[in-house]
Amino acid sequence: MKKMVPLIVYHANQDDPRKCTAKKLHRFGYARLQKNTRGLPSHAILLDPFAEKSVSCEDRIASCRYGLVALDCSWKTAEQTFQSLECRMLPRALPFLLAANPVNYGKPSQLSTLEAFAAALYILGEVEQATMILGIYTWGHRFIELNKEPLEEYRLASSSAEIIQIMNRYI
Repeated sequence: MKKMVPLIVYHANQDDPRKCTAKKLHRFGYARLQKNTRGLPSHAILLDPFAEKSVSCEDRIASCRYGLVALDCSWKTAEQTFQSLECRMLPRALPFLLAANPVNYGKPSQLSTLEAFAAALYILGEVEQATMILGIYTWGHRFIELNKEPLEEYRLASSSAEIIQIMNRYI
């Protein structure tokens, strides 16, 4: 069996626990929850919506070795939460994608933690792992269906700069 990319979540306990995709990922054994920022792995890829560089195939080695880190916090406090994080990781934004989760369906860039991980995995070429984690929700498959064309183009891009060029066609 192929080794999976480690998924780590800094969990801020700010959202409705019944709708928390990070906690469900943890329950299924797909992600590790971290409640202290000091426990986050150095050199991992941090999914940061405020980063200047996009996640791309250039991040494949670091993500496989150190993991993907997502911050599970409310969108209302996201900017402050990311600013307060002492960054020993490699911050990467996700390119333009539409949410498929029931709370933010169809909204650009309002992805759940599950969708953020799935998008990053897909772009990194880990399509099987992305599909597997999306399977924990009945609506999960809709994320790939809704974003199939851009996800494929992002996956085939050779760099973050190329992903930004592709993304600008979708905005």
